[in-house]
Amino acid sequence: MDQAEQLRNIIKQRQRSPVQSARVITITSGKGGVGKSNAAVNLAVQLRKLDQRVIIFDADFGLANVEVMFGAIPKYNLSDLIYRGKRVQEIITPGPMEIGFLSGGSGVTGVNNLSRDQIAFLVHNLKTLDQMADVILIDTGAGIADSVLEFVLASPEVLLITTPEPSSLTDAYSLLKALHRNPNFRKEDASLKVVANRVEAQEDGYAVYEKLNAIVRQFLHGSLEYLGMIPQDGAIDRAIRQQMPVSMMNPEAKSSKAFAALAESLLNGTVFKPVERQGIARLFSNIIRKRI
Repeated sequence: MDQAEQLRNIIKQRQRSPVQSARVITITSGKGGVGKSNAAVNLAVQLRKLDQRVIIFDADFGLANVEVMFGAIPKYNLSDLIYRGKRVQEIITPGPMEIGFLSGGSGVTGVNNLSRDQIAFLVHNLKTLDQMADVILIDTGAGIADSVLEFVLASPEVLLITTPEPSSLTDAYSLLKALHRNPNFRKEDASLKVVANRVEAQEDGYAVYEKLNAIVRQFLHGSLEYLGMIPQDGAIDRAIRQQMPVSMMNPEAKSSKAFAALAESLLNGTVFKPVERQGIARLFSNIIRKRI
């Protein structure tokens, strides 16, 4: 049996698994500095307040935004699982409010650089996360690097963080263009939701979405969904300096309330397409399937 056949068998086994799968949400952006990691951390806090078990997978390989915002340094990361025989439970760092996070670390520069056997090993081991979490948030790197697109392509649900700045909208469109032009992208299976960050009011956030969605409809013949907005708020900057999520440091801040609304919408809001709960191992299986 060759490697490709072995990997297909792993995928089939995961698809038949009776274990309840976690909801996997990939959070991404077209450029850095738009608040992507901050959104991931605060969404995790708000989902935890809604009694969801949450794990953040920091897939921004080589950087450490999530751990900086949590004020915690992980003892182990993904490379310890792949290369040094650590168990999944050992590489998850406990954060505030019992939120776990898994660091990609600097030893793994992207899924593209792993062998098929190593990815198969990940698929087999990361299924443990489905038993540990209701929601897994994947914080990708920014831009259109292969390591980013792999997670966006494989994820059943994507949150695209952007701001009203023209450069942010341009880069967000570049990411969407790269996604739509990828031969492995299937529009009918995609759930792409826009979150407008650093806006003054709800109508401004929706205007950001409308601009981006209009361009996607005209040039990519696709569509986006609007999840919501995060307002300009000095409380966020103060919380970041204290290495604490604003949703914990100042729950009454307008940004905290906006993150709470986003979390509520993710769990209870009406969307145009129902999102299947596929689990983290299925996501890596999707990555494998697109490579063989």
